[in-house]
Amino acid sequence: MCALRVPAMAATQSILRRVVPSFVSTRPTTHVLRVILPTPLQPSAEISLQATSAKVNARLTSAELNCARQAFGICSLPQAIKGDADVVPKGVGDKNTIEDVKRIVELAKRASLRREVLHTDFLTPPVLKESMLVLERLADLKIVAQGGYPEAERCRLSLGHPDALTSDPDNVAALSISGNFSFQPCSHGDFLGAILGTGITRNKLGDILLQGEKGAQVLVVPELSDFLVSALDKVGNVSVTCKKIPLLALEYEPPRTKSLKAIEASLRLDAVASAGFKVSRTKMASLISNGDVRVNWSTVAKSNTTIKTGDMISVSREGRLKIGEISSTRKGKFAVELIRYL
Repeated sequence: MCALRVPAMAATQSILRRVVPSFVSTRPTTHVLRVILPTPLQPSAEISLQATSAKVNARLTSAELNCARQAFGICSLPQAIKGDADVVPKGVGDKNTIEDVKRIVELAKRASLRREVLHTDFLTPPVLKESMLVLERLADLKIVAQGGYPEAERCRLSLGHPDALTSDPDNVAALSISGNFSFQPCSHGDFLGAILGTGITRNKLGDILLQGEKGAQVLVVPELSDFLVSALDKVGNVSVTCKKIPLLALEYEPPRTKSLKAIEASLRLDAVASAGFKVSRTKMASLISNGDVRVNWSTVAKSNTTIKTGDMISVSREGRLKIGEISSTRKGKFAVELIRYL
């Protein structure tokens, strides 16, 4: 005998008429299914159904199984992703993020089912975007994205049932890295390399905000802030002091950019990137083959990769370039808007 909770009498009877016959065969055995029906007057009103049947037939169709699950409330995310996590890739536009998105969906399902709040690590913009598109279809789930400041590029997701996630969680910490950088300026890569050199992995770090001669501010998962304060003592050849600061003390401003136009015969990565970064096409092809070029934060190894509007091209030691509007010229070439981050 089993007790299962369902939403309403009419819906229960309709579903049982369709589903119960699929559970039984022809050898006469009596099974009793006790269904608890919550009502305004009787929170635990019960009905009993007897079915003269044989053993339960486990070979149900997916439609029958989903029907039973929805009727009996077995899964509190009945239409989260129209079935299992295997369906997720069909709704993901950036195929490079599929595995990351699937793991985040599984985390969200656990958080909702257990009515607890779980957090992801810091996510790259493509993974964040694709995850949000999928998670918005989940039932019984609240999502909060936080990166430490409004324009944050890398963010963490807090996932939980609405009853559990009632306020914005405190899941991002800020640190100030200060030193005398007057004579030895350090780049974003210098700070990142120094932090990773302590043993922290990249997904535990958010954005790094450069402050010129003063140093930088960095976002990190709270559980590693004390470690980083004690472990980080040098960036490049500059001795530094690392300390915790409140998020309200972060100093940030919109990134400075410069726009230019390029006319290209094709939309190949090596052609467009060489124009945007003002380097030879041969050098750009070499950077691509060496794994120093990323498109939308994913490393690209082929020079003939086609780029499109909205793509973000990152080149190690060169910076970032965003692809703006693309139009065709009368001679059959492409006029490409290039937005260079300074």
